[in-house]
Amino acid sequence: MSVRIVLDKPRSLYTNLDFVAGRAILSLTSNETITAITVKLEGESKSRLFGEAFNPYGGHPGGYRRREPSTIETEVHKILYKALTVFPSVEQQFPSRASAYTLPAGLHEFPFQFKLPFNNACADSQSTYVNVAGLQMQAPGNIDRHVRKTLPPSLHGFNQQAIIRYYIKATVQRSAFYKENFRSEYPFQFFPIEPPRPPLPPPDQRREFYARIEHAFAPATVPASTAKPSGLFRKASVPEPASPTAIPLLVCIDARLPDPAILTCNEPVPLRIMVTKLNDSPATVFLQLLQIELVAKTAVRAHHLNRVTLTSTVVISKSNMGIRLTEQKRVMEIDKGHWRDIPLPNSVAPSFDTCNISRSYELHVKVGLLHGSGDHIFVSSLPIGQIHPPSNQAPRTIPELVVETLVMSTQVYSGIAPPDALLQAMAGRATSNLPATPPIANLASHPPPQAAPFSPSAPPTGIPQHQSAPFQTGQTHPEGPFPDDAPPSYEDAVADGIGPVDGPRGVYLQQQQQQQQQENGGSGHAPISAGKS
Repeated sequence: MSVRIVLDKPRSLYTNLDFVAGRAILSLTSNETITAITVKLEGESKSRLFGEAFNPYGGHPGGYRRREPSTIETEVHKILYKALTVFPSVEQQFPSRASAYTLPAGLHEFPFQFKLPFNNACADSQSTYVNVAGLQMQAPGNIDRHVRKTLPPSLHGFNQQAIIRYYIKATVQRSAFYKENFRSEYPFQFFPIEPPRPPLPPPDQRREFYARIEHAFAPATVPASTAKPSGLFRKASVPEPASPTAIPLLVCIDARLPDPAILTCNEPVPLRIMVTKLNDSPATVFLQLLQIELVAKTAVRAHHLNRVTLTSTVVISKSNMGIRLTEQKRVMEIDKGHWRDIPLPNSVAPSFDTCNISRSYELHVKVGLLHGSGDHIFVSSLPIGQIHPPSNQAPRTIPELVVETLVMSTQVYSGIAPPDALLQAMAGRATSNLPATPPIANLASHPPPQAAPFSPSAPPTGIPQHQSAPFQTGQTHPEGPFPDDAPPSYEDAVADGIGPVDGPRGVYLQQQQQQQQQENGGSGHAPISAGKS
């Protein structure tokens, strides 16, 4: 006797509003008495953290606490649960009202169909699963720990610390209590529909979210006179102190994303990087290093234990570039061709927030700059560890490489656009509540701050020489009030009569899938913190 699940039209990726239809096939070698056959559509968010417990009472008299054996906390939330009894049917139950049914030997097929909803159902069940003495038991949940939001994507690859999985389970319940029930699971990958995006304004009225930092290079120095070696009839001369001969270069580095800052899975990063000269220094700016990195923060909670796992995805990393930026312009934009055709890897999951696991993102942009004269970048020939040249030699120009990191909080969307019928249903239900699109300023109306004229006695704009100004983030927008209303959510629309998504879905592979494909054909952890949340 065995049971298996076969889907009619299997997909590599399922999303909201999709129909999951198939058959539960029961194979019997002899007559079998069963009570029911149920098929369930389930999704669970499981967190498992390892912590150390301390006994505050059995410690050392000096105040030390005695270390207790380590503990493992497990927390499981049912974020999706739909059940369907495929046997006996309603027609079979009412005439006989029997408690058990005998099926003959052979193959028996029982069709089923589910529709994937938008939001999780954990708040409806109000229950969690706890680990007691190695046994998983269901306990009443605290409604304060549940969130009702869009279903999160499938998630793996954290050493079993954070798992979000979706599956279909068929159960054959046998009448005899001493006979084991037969079960079968069919896992599938889930990728949610992205939230509704704000309307795209004309190109000359688009806002941008920016991160900005300023840096003042060291001024070039040449001694007033060079030292002369001692001879037979003269003493060695002492060189005069060096004096600045040129205005030190002051630059401003900007990294900009369209506002709101949203990245899309399987698509390039819509990033702009600009370097602005803030004074009249004749020095030339050279781009030496460029790195774009997407850092994911996965917050995991298992009862009183909490952990934040950091994983990074490098989009582009280049060094020793030596690209001269145009010196005739004060605002110089780095060529987008370095990253324009590089999409995000298919292992990047969209941002989400569920009961015990959440994911957020930051975009880290590293820019390394050099300054020189004309097309020439001076390279020092001094030995390693030697800061100043010998007293009888003129000082050589040592390039000052400055590497600045710009950090921007961003959201990552799945790239699966909602159906037009869904957006129209939302607009029809909440037309009066939709915020009006405010006038948006052009980027040129918000240039980087201008610096004061250079004075040898004081660093420009109050920035210490060879240092950077405080890091800044913000938005380019005009003066005036903005609506505080949040964008509409899918809870406002009735999606029962709306069909599945008919459009591109991209590719989504997790670490577990990638390992299986390799067999067939790094991250950093923050310390665990104990506390209530």
